[in-house]
Amino acid sequence: MLYLDHASTSWPKPDCVHEAILRYLRDVGASPGRSAHRLSLEAERIRFDAREAVAELVGMKDPMRVVFTCNATTAINLVLRGLLTPGCHAITTGMEHNAVLRPLRTLEAKGIAVSIAGCRADGSMDAAAIEQHIRPETKLIVANHASNVCGTVLPVREIGELARRHGITFLVDAAQTVGAWPIDLHHDNIDLLAFTGHKALLGPTGTGGLAIDDDFAVTSLPALISGGTGSRSEEEIQPDMLPDKYEAGTPNIMGLAGLAASVRYLIEYGVDEIIEHERLLTRRLIDGLGDIAGVRVVGPGDAQRQTAVVSFTVDGLACSEIARALDENHEIMCRPGLHCAPRAHRTLGTYPDGTVRFAPGPFTQEEEIDLAIEAVSSIARRGIDG
Repeated sequence: MLYLDHASTSWPKPDCVHEAILRYLRDVGASPGRSAHRLSLEAERIRFDAREAVAELVGMKDPMRVVFTCNATTAINLVLRGLLTPGCHAITTGMEHNAVLRPLRTLEAKGIAVSIAGCRADGSMDAAAIEQHIRPETKLIVANHASNVCGTVLPVREIGELARRHGITFLVDAAQTVGAWPIDLHHDNIDLLAFTGHKALLGPTGTGGLAIDDDFAVTSLPALISGGTGSRSEEEIQPDMLPDKYEAGTPNIMGLAGLAASVRYLIEYGVDEIIEHERLLTRRLIDGLGDIAGVRVVGPGDAQRQTAVVSFTVDGLACSEIARALDENHEIMCRPGLHCAPRAHRTLGTYPDGTVRFAPGPFTQEEEIDLAIEAVSSIARRGIDG
């Protein structure tokens, strides 16, 4: 079996992730911050280790400004619903996932204005495309770092510099890039970075969070939910210090144990080495698929300008049928359709049918990429039974 669906959820996970989760369940089991006994303290140590690891990976000085949520979507909602009030204006791009667009549309119905900056047909854009939408009431710019459809990497550093110049908060959806692309919160001019644990970070599902830059004033961002934190229990109002302000309720400490292990694995293995390996695979996929008659590769077509996400179509064949044939006849797992990003597919010219998406990961080998290319070639020549 060949798994090429890492842009959805990475698999397999490193052994250290399984071991960390099992160790927590078998030897710890308690909740962090809720008790004074040794097991609760050990659980808190696990959670803090996860904070430190994520902070190190994205160039943060203060790990307490890493806030954990159950995924990137929750982190994005925390920011959008907390910052934007009726009369505000937000700008996003034509390559966004529904994790950004759906909450924005919900808020739009409540009196928040939304502008969508256009992107080129390969998903790329310049910061100037955003600048032309800025108004006096613009409060937030939100953009994905890389497309989940075709891997196109947006110029977040330039967009962030633009946002800083105009005094606008900048939120980046980094679900596809943390662990798969160089990120430095401060140097990339990012105020708020939403991340998820189960993709390139190689961690468990149900993990993710929000990384908050040192210069961002958290007083301007109310909590999405309130509740028990284990701190300031004598008060009936939500604590205002980080990270407690945004972490009400018992955390997924089992997941955070796995996340701490996976991020440490990435740091020790070397994110740069993983990036270079995935670029090699991406280049091989782009070239191989591009040589097949009837196959159109969507996106930049340049491994230096995209993550390891390669989308394609085959003339005369439905994407769902291609994916089914790849699974049933070739044991290749991939994802067809609109990928929860219909706006991106409109930009790319692949709406409403979508694409077939191959997304290799750090453990994918070059020989496996060749097998995938051969399978697509067979399907393109002979139809879905190829």
